[in-house]
Amino acid sequence: MTLPQLPRRAHRTRFTGFAAAGAALALVLGACSSGADAEAGEDAGADGADHGDITVQLSWIKNAEFAGEFFADSKGYFEDAGFSSVTLNAGPGATESIVLSGGADFGLSNAISVGQVVAEEDAPLKIVGTTFQRNPFTILSLADGGDIATPEDLKGKRIGVQAGPNEALFDALLAINEIDPAEVTKVPVEYDPSPLVNGEVDGFLAYVTNESITVEAEGNAVTNLLFADNGLPFVAESVVTTQEMIENEPEKVKAFLAAEIRGWKDAVADPEEGARLAVEEYGADLELDMDKEIQQATIQIDLIVTDETEENGLFTISDDLIEQNLRTLAAAGIELEADDLFDLSLLTELLEEQPELAK
Repeated sequence: MTLPQLPRRAHRTRFTGFAAAGAALALVLGACSSGADAEAGEDAGADGADHGDITVQLSWIKNAEFAGEFFADSKGYFEDAGFSSVTLNAGPGATESIVLSGGADFGLSNAISVGQVVAEEDAPLKIVGTTFQRNPFTILSLADGGDIATPEDLKGKRIGVQAGPNEALFDALLAINEIDPAEVTKVPVEYDPSPLVNGEVDGFLAYVTNESITVEAEGNAVTNLLFADNGLPFVAESVVTTQEMIENEPEKVKAFLAAEIRGWKDAVADPEEGARLAVEEYGADLELDMDKEIQQATIQIDLIVTDETEENGLFTISDDLIEQNLRTLAAAGIELEADDLFDLSLLTELLEEQPELAK
């Protein structure tokens, strides 16, 4: 059975034009954000804090990729942290632009997308924590077809690559592995992996937590060449907000991170319930496939939980990982310093104040 294919993340398919793309949507969403809410304050958190209403811009549809947010909402962690209500706004959308223009207080994105906007537009955005320590990008191939298991296997192959940042990432993958682009044929594709299944390409730029599962569910044995393991590590599903929010409302940022961490601890502990929340509640109108969502919720645990998060806690980003991110950005032609993109000071404060969150 062929699983339904949905449009992939718009903000992951291009680097430029974020401000224009999100401006109209921000007008609609602005009323939902805490900055526009004059009636917030009816329900204070467990510690007496009152942070009002907030909007969170998700990077994609409401599937198991956001199980932690679903847990945090359904189990009252956002309310405990002092938020009177939380709107989880489904993607795809221009996350960076929406956050910049006040349409959302927080957004979920990745270091490449955020870094490009910061570098090109001097945007006052910062990553303040991350769900995925390892990004889910992969070159997907059929085990009885292209079977691309190493960068060297890319040579002589036809690879389906989407335009925009994905193309830049693929070029960076070749460069970092010292592969001559002339030895690989790039084939323009969208996000439906049918060209791979149909034999039009030997490999397909995909997500190991999405298209890879879809293709395998159709009865195909697959091979994945993960970017994170082959020279291009960077964080994803990262919490992004404005410098103004960090400076003027630090307690709100810490409260949000606290609720997120609690939600994601539950999601890691119970991926099947995270999938159920996606299928039956938050994404009930999407006709999601339960088996696929359970697989996604389970597979992504390896992207979230690492030796470093076991030691330091979820959402933390080590200095070494930051340096890896900066090297990946440089390989993609984005030159930034750590302080241009990351501000983990409030997360550090939070974990010092509530050390149980790191356990």
